[in-house]
Amino acid sequence: MKKLVMIFLMVASFTACKNANENKQSENLDKEKSQNATGEQQEEWQYLFDGANADGWRAYNSEDGLPEGWVIEGETLKSLGQGGDIGGDIVYGKEEYGEFELSLEWKISEGGNSGIFYHVVEDEKYDAPYYVAPEYQIIDQKGFPDKLEPWQSIGGDYGMYNPEYKEEDLKEVGEWNTSRITFTKDKVTYWLNGKKTVEFVPWSDDWEKRKTEGKWKDFPDYGTARKGLIGLQDHGSFTWFKNIKIRKL
Repeated sequence: MKKLVMIFLMVASFTACKNANENKQSENLDKEKSQNATGEQQEEWQYLFDGANADGWRAYNSEDGLPEGWVIEGETLKSLGQGGDIGGDIVYGKEEYGEFELSLEWKISEGGNSGIFYHVVEDEKYDAPYYVAPEYQIIDQKGFPDKLEPWQSIGGDYGMYNPEYKEEDLKEVGEWNTSRITFTKDKVTYWLNGKKTVEFVPWSDDWEKRKTEGKWKDFPDYGTARKGLIGLQDHGSFTWFKNIKIRKL
């Protein structure tokens, strides 16, 4: 009898262990599937700059490659501060994007000013991307030598929507920041270092009012394009960009 009981207990223990292992394997499989699914999603990202070459990048309104004011330095795309209100900006000319999510990292020199353009349209009647393209503002918020208006501030939709941020959360000049833009016809969102700075509805009544009464009232084509190129601004500052990637929404 004792032998039978012992055999029964051994079988029961073996079965319990087997079931536990199977459950654990099933959990691991589910985890792997989740990781695979995430991996497949990440594969949708398209890198616009891989840190090795600037293939696809060129001066605005030009068929040539990078202008003299831009170089590849230490796996970054760097502006040398030779640009200004007109001239010096670059675009990724291989493809236009309408609804998208764009992510990149950047750092800027002391007192620096730069920006990220999207829906850029090239035409001889436009002297610079900002004639038509919205801009995510990049700037040394703490060290810029002139007083900044809210619409000129870091993480804002330049000239249109003021950003929300806490100054104590801003990184020191020269440190890397992460910026993200999501654009759909229903909502646009800007992020700085994981925190939302701006949210608005493009081409809404509120958007139109801000355009016609503000900074862009004399730029009739500003923001009207539904798709366009991605651009980076050289506004007279050393600015470094890396891990520039985009995916269509």
